[in-house]
Amino acid sequence: MNSFIQWFMNTIGQHISPELSVFIVSMLPLIEERGGLVLAKLLGLPMWRAVLICVIGNIIPIPFILLLIKKIIHWMADHHLSRVAVWLEEKAAKNKPKIDKYGFWGLTLFVGIPLPGTGAWTGSLVAALFDMDLKRASISILIGVFLAAVIMTLFSYGLIGSLIG
Repeated sequence: MNSFIQWFMNTIGQHISPELSVFIVSMLPLIEERGGLVLAKLLGLPMWRAVLICVIGNIIPIPFILLLIKKIIHWMADHHLSRVAVWLEEKAAKNKPKIDKYGFWGLTLFVGIPLPGTGAWTGSLVAALFDMDLKRASISILIGVFLAAVIMTLFSYGLIGSLIG
């Protein structure tokens, strides 16, 4: 993640505002708001503005994933992207037991605890592919996004903040 953030800052980030940079990074799969908050700190954005931008950026893709990912995967499978479709389905299947074990709160923790391979994108993928109730899944994922924001803000603006500046 750090090498991506460095690359982003040195390329695309040179041509857009720090706020837009953080917003875009927060929307990206695998990087999400954890990367956005690290980038925000490196760019010197005030903590509360950074958190707001990152949370909004991380939330925007959720409804699209929940509503469209099954159709997208089927389309990919029919259009020579079957390896990617299979990879997405396997990723969801691999994470489903972790979420199923604790239901609503399992999905919340899966999204909220910022570990590699977890987050709103993967949580939404699992919820959609396994037909979880849309309303419950959305609320669970939103709570998880807020939990991740708290954890990553403490890390980025606390630990990293004390090391950097």
